[in-house]
Amino acid sequence: MDSSKTWLIYVILAGLAWGTYVPLVFFGGTELKAPPGNVGGRLTSILCVGVAYFVLAVMIPILLIQTGDPKTYAWPELTTNGLVFSSLAGVAGAVGAICVIFGSKAAVDAAKEAGLNPNTFRIYLAPLIFALAPLINTLVSLVWHPKPGEWLHFGWEMPSWKLLLGIVLVGSGSFLVLLSKEEAEAAKAKPPAKTASATPGTVASAPTPNGPATTSDPSTSTTPTAADGPKL
Repeated sequence: MDSSKTWLIYVILAGLAWGTYVPLVFFGGTELKAPPGNVGGRLTSILCVGVAYFVLAVMIPILLIQTGDPKTYAWPELTTNGLVFSSLAGVAGAVGAICVIFGSKAAVDAAKEAGLNPNTFRIYLAPLIFALAPLINTLVSLVWHPKPGEWLHFGWEMPSWKLLLGIVLVGSGSFLVLLSKEEAEAAKAKPPAKTASATPGTVASAPTPNGPATTSDPSTSTTPTAADGPKL
């Protein structure tokens, strides 16, 4: 592939990683069993996310900087703004992970309290998150234009209508696609409806003023039938 298109590979990989994050972290949290009403499983799933962040986002960069080619990997100038805002990005990612985990639990609990299928509200979680994220990202980028050493620099740059339309279409499209997927999975997980069935060979009688309807078995009935002949 042309080196000028290499960035597209990273775009696809980032999309795959973030796109699978919500289903993975939700399933992992449900597999970490805890007593009903206990959030120990959710907290453990957050701990696992933190361990993964530490390995991938701390150990690997340090290893590359320490052992890699100085022309490619070298320690940068550690400025205050750089350290603070890079750390804030990590905080934003961690807060998002925590919100996804506890949001899933809250959605399931709310559905159970309302007597609905546990997946009723949870299916909206991922679609709303991934529909809101690009909209918020674009809005922030339109008004915040930090410069080197000057992060408090704001302004408004009116984009083309095509960009705005594209954002709306991408947001609504991702919402509908993810919602459809979640609805399909929720339908598969829905328990079959229980139907009452009478015992073979029994006949239900109409309810009486003195009590509920009862059933009778023709084989034990003492009522004469045509086959018994006239009663003497």
